[in-house]
Amino acid sequence: MIKREEIQNIVDSYDHDEITIGVLGGHSGLDVCRGAKKHGFKTLAVCQKGREKTYAKYYKTRSDKRGCVDEAIVLDKFSDIVKPEIQKTLRDKNTIFIHNRYFWVYFDFKDIENNFKVPIYGTRGMVKLEERDVPKNQYYILKKAGIRYPKIIKKPQDIDRLVIVKVNEAIRGYERAFFYASSYKDYLEKSEDLLNKKLITKESLDVAVIEEYIVGAQINFNYFYSAIDDELEIMGTDTRRQTNLDGLLRLPANEQIEVMKYMKPKIIETGHIASTTKESIIEKIFMLGESFVSTTKKEYPPGIIGPFALQGAIAADKGKEEMVVFDVSMRIPGSPLTRFTPHSGYLYGDSISYGERVAMEIKKACNLKRLKDIVT
Repeated sequence: MIKREEIQNIVDSYDHDEITIGVLGGHSGLDVCRGAKKHGFKTLAVCQKGREKTYAKYYKTRSDKRGCVDEAIVLDKFSDIVKPEIQKTLRDKNTIFIHNRYFWVYFDFKDIENNFKVPIYGTRGMVKLEERDVPKNQYYILKKAGIRYPKIIKKPQDIDRLVIVKVNEAIRGYERAFFYASSYKDYLEKSEDLLNKKLITKESLDVAVIEEYIVGAQINFNYFYSAIDDELEIMGTDTRRQTNLDGLLRLPANEQIEVMKYMKPKIIETGHIASTTKESIIEKIFMLGESFVSTTKKEYPPGIIGPFALQGAIAADKGKEEMVVFDVSMRIPGSPLTRFTPHSGYLYGDSISYGERVAMEIKKACNLKRLKDIVT
């Protein structure tokens, strides 16, 4: 992995009055650019050919100050960003890159760890821990932090309750072809059906995670840890919209049964809905986040920097409310809706988005000459 000192030397060589905020053209790119522009930064989106119009046309910066993307660099494929000439262009523009889910969807992550010599805001080596087949992954951190997560069933033969089998699609390996099962027999029937339809592969099924299914109100807790102030903030809360699951759930029960004869539920992230939580659980939300931050500092120094999310459900198995975490996002989560829940407004007066909060942190680091403390 690139040594942090090497990245710190690069960012030290930057003109701190001419910083450019860079993003990949997707996921949370527009939110990042909007926040960066609001706080006086130049913005740059690295796009993949055929998917660039959102950034190069529809939301480009105009002379009348509309738009938020100052420049779009269009590449044949996202992974071309590691080419030396592209990296040099980014460094020449004093670019600090804000990473998101695209980094591990479209890249060999080793390239980002070992070959991408552009400062990244946040902890570049932690995003891969979202993957369930890497050592000391999100489950390891959750366990160390004392945060409840669903029981993991080690082999299909041990299924003794309703479970969700987290297997990826055959065609789009980054998308989900998850299915539910309540017994080993049920598992065999459903997995065989998906294999026969070539929706999954035997290889992906063999490494799938089998999790206890938690019945509860699904909610995502979105956080921001300021390495400058050593303080945790709640950015907001939301819940997911998933296709085709959400469409099926909108049908009457008798129609669901009929439709399910011809199609199976899919859990593909399509969007998010802002979702408020009652004030009495805010302290619990903070305690979970603080435990997570503390654990990452011990296990993966310097620990989490900036945005992250604990995503799961509030269960009430034993008569008390308890958060059960299904997924951890080690970077900006997928929801730009955090500003529509009140949590950041309680702290700042007005609710702010992740893009704006990231820009505020980078601006503060520039003013305090502490940029090297927030990049890896």
